[in-house]
Amino acid sequence: MAIKFQYNKTSLQQLEKQLKMRERSLPTIKSKESALRLEVKRTKDEVSQLELQLENEIQSYESMVALWNEFNPELISVKDVTLSTKKIAGVVVPVLDEIQFGIKSYSLFNSPAWYTDGIELLKQLARTGIEAEFSQMKLELLEHARKKTTQKVNLFEKVQIPGYKDAIRKVKRFMEDEESLSKASQKIMRQNQEKRKAIEEKEEAEA
Repeated sequence: MAIKFQYNKTSLQQLEKQLKMRERSLPTIKSKESALRLEVKRTKDEVSQLELQLENEIQSYESMVALWNEFNPELISVKDVTLSTKKIAGVVVPVLDEIQFGIKSYSLFNSPAWYTDGIELLKQLARTGIEAEFSQMKLELLEHARKKTTQKVNLFEKVQIPGYKDAIRKVKRFMEDEESLSKASQKIMRQNQEKRKAIEEKEEAEA
């Protein structure tokens, strides 16, 4: 990123202002990046744990596969999912509050005795699956925010701050050179004036 500037005092003040702003902001952005990295790791662990839990639950129910053939899958459905949001390191993420299931009525006398347990098992499977999906969604949002924050840290640290420092150095050097040149010019002018004056005084004395 090319930093635009002019070789004057106003431009120097603007450059110094921009540099200070970035140097003040950098620790806050770095702190946010660290917090996001921590949350990303924590959420990854959460996703892995829920996926493993789901896998274990499915495997534990495989022994009942012959019974599931008698089960009517239309008895249970996910009726509603209640959500809210919260901020994690400045990032708004969804929070799963409640899962409401719709259970169709069935005859306790004509249905197998294990139907009630079967419904509870399916509810648990659905709950774990939905929680895993939401954790994955949260992970994606946090990872996206973490990448953007890292990019901003790198932009400030490796591009903009060194760029502004370099521009300030160039403007200061130019102004110093200009000042030195001005002083040298003034000195030469004074010397010339003194020489002319001396010549004039000598001519007057000889006359």
